[in-house]
Amino acid sequence: MGDYDEQHIVRLLSETATQRKGFELLVRCYSEQLYWIIRRIVLVHDDANDVLQNTFLKAWNGLDSYHGDAKISTWLSRIAINESLDFLRRRKQQTVSMDDISVSPFIADEYFDGSEAETMLQEAIATLPDVQRTVFLLRYFEEKKYSEISQLLNTSEGALKASYHIAVKKISDYFKSHD
Repeated sequence: MGDYDEQHIVRLLSETATQRKGFELLVRCYSEQLYWIIRRIVLVHDDANDVLQNTFLKAWNGLDSYHGDAKISTWLSRIAINESLDFLRRRKQQTVSMDDISVSPFIADEYFDGSEAETMLQEAIATLPDVQRTVFLLRYFEEKKYSEISQLLNTSEGALKASYHIAVKKISDYFKSHD
């Protein structure tokens, strides 16, 4: 997705007459990217779809709050991450622990190749605390720079680097303990 497309979407969104068309284009352009950010945080396909719907609903309702100070993709990613973390917090309040969410959905899931290494990596990631998991996923899978993650999570780059390195160590330890 190029800058031109993003600028075009922003122009459409800024005019009342073209806002709906702009939003439809935004959904079409960013759904898959946002789905994967969300999916890696909440783990389950159906939950990811629900969170994605909530993300777009929140974006539509919050269009007035988008002033163009960040790229629209950054703004959407921030909403998606916050919605994902809120979803996990609500789930924890319902006393469902990460232990209750088996990683078996990955094994029988068309979106994952189901290799042993992939499954083990997903299991290891699932053991991380929410914020560490989010930082790890954004850095490792989304290949985002610390400066981008800092914008998304509103956290210092130093804290993010520490979270990432702790997450990598925990994942490494998980693999060593399962040899």
